[in-house]
Amino acid sequence: MMYFDVITIGTATRDAFVRSKDFHVDNDRHVLGGKGLVMPLGAKLEIEKIVFSTGGGATNTAVTFAKQGLKTAAISVVGNDVSGEAIIQELKEDKVNTDFIVRRKELPTAYSILLHPEGGERTVLVYRGASENLSSKDIPCKKIKTKWFYISSLAGNIGLLQNLVEFARKKKIKIAYNPGGKELKQRKKLLPILKHIDILTVDRSEAALITGVSYKNERKIFQKWDKMSPGINVMTDARNGLWVSDGKYLYKAGIYKERAVIDRTGAGDAFGSGFLSGIFHKIPNPKIRLLGEFQGFARRKQRHLLPTQISKLTIEDIKYAIRLGSANATSKVEGIGAKFGLLTKKQFETQKRWKNLLIKVAKL
Repeated sequence: MMYFDVITIGTATRDAFVRSKDFHVDNDRHVLGGKGLVMPLGAKLEIEKIVFSTGGGATNTAVTFAKQGLKTAAISVVGNDVSGEAIIQELKEDKVNTDFIVRRKELPTAYSILLHPEGGERTVLVYRGASENLSSKDIPCKKIKTKWFYISSLAGNIGLLQNLVEFARKKKIKIAYNPGGKELKQRKKLLPILKHIDILTVDRSEAALITGVSYKNERKIFQKWDKMSPGINVMTDARNGLWVSDGKYLYKAGIYKERAVIDRTGAGDAFGSGFLSGIFHKIPNPKIRLLGEFQGFARRKQRHLLPTQISKLTIEDIKYAIRLGSANATSKVEGIGAKFGLLTKKQFETQKRWKNLLIKVAKL
């Protein structure tokens, strides 16, 4: 039986990043947001750069946790193909346990083609493939010993989410959750589950959707949100920074200055996993006093089973987690690929650029 600090659960994809000077952004009233990626029909365009990488919520977050020194495993589904093998090998290289990765012979690995004009934004062509095929039968409950689950998009599988939450409650596993769009569309089914989530991370529009409160009123959003989900709630707002509530205080943070914005793919995963890593580093664990010749072994074994003390986190602890999440996301956008620039604990704590971040704290 292996013991983990964090097990991530969600999607795994193979990504191809394509950059071309012939990609142009123009106004387009027919598309959401009013901007469209334009390419001449029938033309042969020159590719300036192509990069192959891996992505998906489960793998992106797992790599952050591993880099932060946490014993990490990922649960996801890939195909029995070259792309699936590439994902597994990359996770192993990053010291993520892959024993729980499921291979489907009947489905190919999920694949994304990311078309990059200049400026850091992109248009993504997505083939979901095996990544949306994760089910409750793929969760090796008898083999799981962990302090935390980090759950990202489950392709709208609310039944799987319910089963994971019930299992976690039974085993005293804490849950950090970053829901996907397909789960958020099932608001009525999702709301009863949120009261069992320890850290919930969504963006501003999603927070408004969950609470039914206008996205313009942050304080009112959190006043309602904290009653619905009594853990730590995080609302991101792109370049406007983020808000965090621990039920007692509301934290408003800005963003670190980027050296360049090359690719935003995976920035949300980088923040969420960085934030939980910060919480993990700061959570106090009760001391274990054991006697006997097997003291060392018992301590190593039991440290993964201790209850986490979220309620004992201080204001400075929350600020540390916000800084780590924000730094991890900022470092990521400075290069191509969902796992580019993810920080180690040493990098975060020793590099001067991450020392200061404007964070305002007010009582709720």
